[in-house]
Amino acid sequence: MNNSIYLDIGNSNTKWKFQNSYFKISTNRFDINKLPKSSKKWLSNVSTEFKFDGDSDIVLVKSQARYKSLKNAYKEPHLLGSDRWLAMIASYEMSYLNSFITIDIGSAVTIDVVDSSGNHQGGLICPGLKKIRQTFNFPVNYISNIQSLGVSTQEAWSIGTLCLIANFINFKVNQLKIEFPDALIFVSGGGFEKVKKFIQFTYEYHENLVLDGLEFYVDNMR
Repeated sequence: MNNSIYLDIGNSNTKWKFQNSYFKISTNRFDINKLPKSSKKWLSNVSTEFKFDGDSDIVLVKSQARYKSLKNAYKEPHLLGSDRWLAMIASYEMSYLNSFITIDIGSAVTIDVVDSSGNHQGGLICPGLKKIRQTFNFPVNYISNIQSLGVSTQEAWSIGTLCLIANFINFKVNQLKIEFPDALIFVSGGGFEKVKKFIQFTYEYHENLVLDGLEFYVDNMR
């Protein structure tokens, strides 16, 4: 049985995969020393808070210029966030050489586009819903209809901020589908639950896209 641990350390949550099971904890509560014993820990880290001491059993994964026929658009490939790169790898493996769009809805919302030849076209990043709502100290509530208008500051802020995220995603995907009409769309990220009922396109949701991409990446290094 594979005894490696695959780790996705984000700004809000840390996820890991061990022996085909997935786990999740808040990054500020995560302790790498409490993980089960393993032959190797493969680590994608985009958190500014998490530090590790370079133990010999930990491998920090950086974005590469290419993976199979998937080609990174960045001139300096390592500057692309490893979470975005690994999510693209997972999408690539599931796209069967179709063009695809990878969307991660988390502390940040990222959108990356890859054509049917595996050429990464580039991407977009904007703050996620939680980050946007931290800009003002207004309360929020559950929203069932973003077409409505708020009749209190709480409602107005809740609807307005959710509109920013949902409309940004819908607008960009609709725009991209003009150029890439056959693109498959893969969605991931902890913020998905907040916006899923407002998404206006066909997609596949994969909760652990980064971890799955990390495992694909490691398996194809061997």
